[in-house]
Amino acid sequence: MSATASTGHTDTAPLRVAVIVGSVREGRQASAVTEWFLGTAAGDDGLELDVVDLADVPLPLVMPGWGGTPDPEAVAALKDVSPRLDAADAFVVITPEYNHSFPAALKNLIDWHHGQWQAKPVGFVSYGGLGGGLRAVEQLRLVFAELHAVTVRDSVSLHGPWSGLGEDGTPRDAAVCAGAAKGMLGQLAWWGRALRTARAERPYAA
Repeated sequence: MSATASTGHTDTAPLRVAVIVGSVREGRQASAVTEWFLGTAAGDDGLELDVVDLADVPLPLVMPGWGGTPDPEAVAALKDVSPRLDAADAFVVITPEYNHSFPAALKNLIDWHHGQWQAKPVGFVSYGGLGGGLRAVEQLRLVFAELHAVTVRDSVSLHGPWSGLGEDGTPRDAAVCAGAAKGMLGQLAWWGRALRTARAERPYAA
C-alpha cells in the first residue's frame, strides 16, 4: 500500500497540464481561442498550465528510420518539447477542424511521442464550422486511444468563426462556453490525479 493510501492523505500538488495549440496557419484563430481558454482556467489554483504552441515548435517531418535524415535544428526542438510533455500529468488540445479532421502539425507532434501520452488524460477545445470542430475531436480520440491515453468525455466546442466566435476570436456566448470549459477541466483534473497516483504506485503496462 502506498504512503498516500495508508495515511489517508490526498494528492494536493498542482496538476501539470500541457495546453497544446494545434494550428500553425497564418491568420489563425488559435491564439485568441487559447487566450480565452487560459483566462477561463486561470481561476483554478489546482492547475499548472504550460502552453505548447506548435507554431513555435519546428518539429521535423521525417522520422529516423523512415527513409530520411531530419534537420538537426528541427530535431533540437524535441529537446525542448518532449520533456515538457513527459512532465505533464494531463493535456488539453486546442484544435481547429480542417476538412473534417485536425491539423497535420498536431498529428506530427503526437507521432513523435509515445510514452509521454500513456495513462494520462486528454481534454479538447475545438473550433470551426457549424460542428465546432467536433469531427476533429472524434478523430483525435481514436489516435489517443491507440497511444493508451484517456480522453475525457466532455469537450469544449466553439462554433464558428461565423456564428459562435466573435471577430476577436472569443466566444459570443461566453457564459455557456466558460461552463463547458470548467466542466471539461473538472473531469480532466479527476482523471489526472487518479492516473498520477496510479502511475506512482504501479508502472503502466502498455
